[in-house]
Amino acid sequence: MTFTTRFAPSPTGYLHKGHAFSALMAYEAARAVDGRFILRIEDIDTTRVRPEFDAAILEDLAWLGLRWEEPVRRQSQHMSDYQAALDELREAGLLYRCFRTRREVLDEIGRAPHGPGEGPQGQVFRGAPLPADEEERRLEAGEAFAWRLSLDAAARWLGEGGWTGLVFQEEGRGPIQARPERLGDVVLARKDVGVAYHLAVVVDDALQGVDHVIRGEDLLEAAHIQRLLQALLGLPSPAYRHHRLLTAADGQRLAKRDKAETLRDLRARGVTADQLRAELGFPRA
Repeated sequence: MTFTTRFAPSPTGYLHKGHAFSALMAYEAARAVDGRFILRIEDIDTTRVRPEFDAAILEDLAWLGLRWEEPVRRQSQHMSDYQAALDELREAGLLYRCFRTRREVLDEIGRAPHGPGEGPQGQVFRGAPLPADEEERRLEAGEAFAWRLSLDAAARWLGEGGWTGLVFQEEGRGPIQARPERLGDVVLARKDVGVAYHLAVVVDDALQGVDHVIRGEDLLEAAHIQRLLQALLGLPSPAYRHHRLLTAADGQRLAKRDKAETLRDLRARGVTADQLRAELGFPRA
């Protein structure tokens, strides 16, 4: 089997050094073994993506000396693939409609904090379907809802022991026991952005033959729920490598929202791709 990995940015801002480091980690890993490197544009959050950011991603990565397979998969063009996976989970009884507002979810979390999840301190949410008559009333009233993955239903679906037998392979650490309860009943679809990241990414990795996921350590927790989704959908589980994150002078990780210096900014002040590669610890292109 050919080593296949990917870099999957979201076009919600310009790339910075942290993105360059992650892209180069994946690219150089594939190049070292004559493997495949895939670029995927994760643009399902239509409330935040911009075409100028999409174009800039291609420009920045080409400047870095990266080459990728064509055509580039853009998630917004493949919503039917994710809808099919969502339908499969729903028909298996693994999802439920959650009508709670974000404020109501946070209030519920505050009453029962458990661990890393969607609350402000990383707490998780665990819920359950509404009684059928109340759900019907809310649907008839046109109330908005999200589809959440029911961890209770998932445990029953997997059988005795639930997900205790599920592991994912982390390079350098070996098998890690999947602990999806650390994220709770995650949202898999919402009206405003369609399907959520966790579902789209496991579908894409399977369809594109990705067998090595190389990404930042901030996404290590995501592997726990993604491993569960892979099991529920009968999809292969890739090996993972969660690398360190680059940080700014104040110790905070580089982030778009903090206006980290972009690759476009670096080029504008005369930094070359080879200089940046050397700074990040990679060979010349």
